[in-house]
Amino acid sequence: MAYVVKSAVRELLKGMRASDDFFKALDAVVAASCKKAIERAKGNGRKTLRGIDL
Repeated sequence: MAYVVKSAVRELLKGMRASDDFFKALDAVVAASCKKAIERAKGNGRKTLRGIDL
């Protein structure tokens, strides 16, 4: 499943090119970060994610 919007990332890269494996790796990083944030919030008894959870 894709988590990032490729067009938004490409706009951020400004003049750089990105291969498909870059986007796959970026999706994996996003998924892992979200899972870690979820566990931290649950550990603190919250159901709301905050920036500090990242």
